[in-house]
Amino acid sequence: MIDLPWSSGGDTDGPDEGDADDGADSMGDHADAIVVCAFQDGTLAVYDDRAVIERVERSKFDDGTIPAEEIRGVDYAEGITIGYLQIERIGVEPDVGGVLSDPVNENTVHFGRGDRECAREARDAILSRTRA
Repeated sequence: MIDLPWSSGGDTDGPDEGDADDGADSMGDHADAIVVCAFQDGTLAVYDDRAVIERVERSKFDDGTIPAEEIRGVDYAEGITIGYLQIERIGVEPDVGGVLSDPVNENTVHFGRGDRECAREARDAILSRTRA
């Protein structure tokens, strides 16, 4: 079976079972974060001075930390089924995706309908901490 980044782990005999536990543990690691969202391709934690993306094991990107002074904005779209939040960095050209695809880079996380509220909170928290 193909393991797509947006699958919810319906296959109970694969590694997805452990992934759910990993997500819960990683949220506990961010007790001092303003907002923590567990998305399909990683956990996004927003702090006063940085944003942290912890990737799921199957991601082709590594975990990353983006200092608040390097953030210039957020590209956010809810989409029909899958939305995305891309943190735009100063001096880095944002990924734009294609006609039928969302942007995919190390600063982008994707979320389903059920995570839209948390994604909005993360977007707002990031934007309130960006350089003017």
